[in-house]
Amino acid sequence: MGRPDIRGVDLAMLRTFDALLRERSVSRAASRLFLSQPAVSASLKRLRETFDDPLFTRTAHGVVPTPRALALAPRVEAVLQELQQLLHADRAFDPATSDRILRIGGSDHSSHTMLPELCRELHACGSRIRLAWELADYSRMPEQLRKGDIDIGLLPKMAPAAGVESELLYEDAYIAVARRGHPGFADGMSMEAFCAARHVVLGQSRSVLDDTMDQILARQGRARHVQAAVTTFGQMADLLARTDAMAVFPKRVAERYSAQLDAMPLPFELPSYSLYVCWDARSNGDEAVMWLKEALVRMGRLR
Repeated sequence: MGRPDIRGVDLAMLRTFDALLRERSVSRAASRLFLSQPAVSASLKRLRETFDDPLFTRTAHGVVPTPRALALAPRVEAVLQELQQLLHADRAFDPATSDRILRIGGSDHSSHTMLPELCRELHACGSRIRLAWELADYSRMPEQLRKGDIDIGLLPKMAPAAGVESELLYEDAYIAVARRGHPGFADGMSMEAFCAARHVVLGQSRSVLDDTMDQILARQGRARHVQAAVTTFGQMADLLARTDAMAVFPKRVAERYSAQLDAMPLPFELPSYSLYVCWDARSNGDEAVMWLKEALVRMGRLR
């Protein structure tokens, strides 16, 4: 086959290539692009014809890039970045005229408090921006931001995250939560009651919060038993409401579930809960991402 004709390549094809490389699945790539699977498959067919290579081979678990695709990947990423800058050169970003796809990683609580307001604001100005909110993987968030898998992350940390740009959204206090009428709350939360209870934690891996609490307890010769680990605050609240387990929540999150759960001050001191808005340094020149960051900061601080 001769050299590929540039007239056979369009932006949609390059975006499909990028999505397939990141997701390694036609269905997930379609979801990422807000397209149908047939549309992604059709674009992949055109890519294969243009580059005279399969580019992605099917497996039982999705698709795998060929050596040619891996060689093309950094060039495609660079072209997409250049096109993004070219299309918005000398033009102030206006959400009302944008059709960008913007990706946010955060907790279910942050989604509950900020996403509806953000959607209402976009609807009011007639924007065609598409938002993808995914449940945060805090251990991978800096990497996801650097790779462009998400544009903005909402990261709870006791100190700013290393390797990414960040801005403090708000600080909060940690408190103990349990079902209404929990026996451990009858006479105020004691250290004995805290350690005797079964605990539910957020996330499938150890967090700084867990390590800090366990170190505090260990210094007093105490320990707690973690009975379950789940991925959302909603799961935690549902489990707590129907068992005698206990958990530690930020105060704002506990207030959301106050109809189901009682709250009590902890029997020991913890550093404050801090929620940071994070982004990659290269996004400082991306007005759409900066607009999204400012919108989330504004909405988060109003609460």
